[in-house]
Amino acid sequence: MTFQEAMHARHKVSKYMDKPLTSDVVKKLNHRIEEQNRKYGLNMQLITNRKDAMPAIFAKTMSKGVKNYIILAGPNSEGVDEKLGYSSADLMIYAQTLGLNTWWIGGMYSCKNVRKNSDAGDNAKIVGVVAVGYGENQGVPHKSKAASEVSSYEGAPPQWFNEGVSAALLAPTAMNKQAFAVKGKENKVSISYNNGSYSDVDLGICKYHFELGAGTDNFTWI
Repeated sequence: MTFQEAMHARHKVSKYMDKPLTSDVVKKLNHRIEEQNRKYGLNMQLITNRKDAMPAIFAKTMSKGVKNYIILAGPNSEGVDEKLGYSSADLMIYAQTLGLNTWWIGGMYSCKNVRKNSDAGDNAKIVGVVAVGYGENQGVPHKSKAASEVSSYEGAPPQWFNEGVSAALLAPTAMNKQAFAVKGKENKVSISYNNGSYSDVDLGICKYHFELGAGTDNFTWI
């Protein structure tokens, strides 16, 4: 499965089978996480076989079987939210290529337990976790805005721009608000996001998806 195929196949999955990750899958996930950490100066970490990511009330209602998750942590510095968003998008798509399912969890996880399990340090910033495992199902596509509601291009938009916007609309965002705006002119593209405390995280996630859809050789961010 290519990354583009995985991007289209990936949907939110909140209920997981009682099936452990294989040692090979754990090794591959850890390697990918280490690559992202080195590239962006982050402290993300895979936690396996622990059921403490979700508060009990959510574990009984909205989720099931979440016992593997990636802690999205980094130094409490400028730009870290966008980097964590961008890197978490990469990890979710990569996990999908391994036959796994994921769920980006922002406000519902147990902050106390997740911080206790993190090796990033007391001063690290944790923006959320990504649940990962073998889903009971493959999820369903989320409701989406039309491309015209989130994008504009000066002149006739090229195919790569349209594909980038379509890819960005596949991205998971806080409350599924898709509160981003993509603007293009020639080979220059800008993207902004306005949705409260998770704006920069969502911006990073959307940027990753746009790049995957459009192809980074076709445009330059401004």
